[in-house]
Amino acid sequence: MIILASASPRREELLKLITQNFKVVPSNADEQTDLKDARELVRFLACKKARDVAAAFPGDTVIGADTVVEAGGRVLGKPEDKADARRMITMLAGKSHTVYTGLCVIRNGAERCAVCATSVTFCAMAEKEIDAYIETEHVMDKAGAYAAQGGAAKFITGIEGDFFTVMGLPVHTLYELLKEDW
Repeated sequence: MIILASASPRREELLKLITQNFKVVPSNADEQTDLKDARELVRFLACKKARDVAAAFPGDTVIGADTVVEAGGRVLGKPEDKADARRMITMLAGKSHTVYTGLCVIRNGAERCAVCATSVTFCAMAEKEIDAYIETEHVMDKAGAYAAQGGAAKFITGIEGDFFTVMGLPVHTLYELLKEDW
């Protein structure tokens, strides 16, 4: 059985593009870390989440994932509150940033990991646009306070790389990890 170690409805939706045969068991792993490098951070957290769930399901294939945004040398996770979300969107407006998603697949005690990166460019935004977006969109559970597949789509002028990395589950990379012989 494949187990998705995530409570994210977006990740669940994307995994269905690969298989319908899985169940969701959210990880309870502590996500606190001092890591500052975005690539290292998402890899570490994806593995930590996968290991947490795999401990309870040792015979199954467990998928862990984590996503962050890096802008101006700063790593942006999920906002703490609306003021933090406003700060993040203001930081992203009119610039390019990189979205990193780490994957960890555990099968029979062995791990396969990957980190995917995608560049996203936002148009310049007026304060009233930022305020309206934050009030009308569910931003609190999203890295960088936005969802490319949601209301933020109207602000995105370009994406270089895998769109699904920005959504939080790089479908092709995960497919390759799952189909490999271990």
